[in-house]
Amino acid sequence: MIIGLDHVAIAVPDLEKAIKRFAEDFGIEYKGCESVVDAKTQTAFFPISGTQIELVHPLNGEGPVQGYLDKKGGGLHHICFQTDDVEADMKRLTEKGYIFLSDAPKPGAHNTRVAFIHPKCTDGVLIEIAQHPDEQH
Repeated sequence: MIIGLDHVAIAVPDLEKAIKRFAEDFGIEYKGCESVVDAKTQTAFFPISGTQIELVHPLNGEGPVQGYLDKKGGGLHHICFQTDDVEADMKRLTEKGYIFLSDAPKPGAHNTRVAFIHPKCTDGVLIEIAQHPDEQH
């Protein structure tokens, strides 16, 4: 079951510049970076008021975030909902006609298990669902 908004992800062409913007200019607490090798992504997190802003940047100029940057030059990449059972939500949403970008959850940042819904099913918005380790069965 979806239990909350986990984060809003912004694709950025220059990660260090974006980190400085959010931490220094906007004054939002910076919690560090993490590489998600499976997704070819480097992430930076800024917790704020019960959710997080996640900056996403391609590792080694590869992967889907690089493709997004090539097309759009940066911007809102996806929103992520927190779930307490990613497999059950994938099954339930697939039965409703949603198409996922993978057949099973994949590893995400902070040891989460994640799945992405194809944006053509959600009016052009890429939606991620993520299950945190403390909620995994």
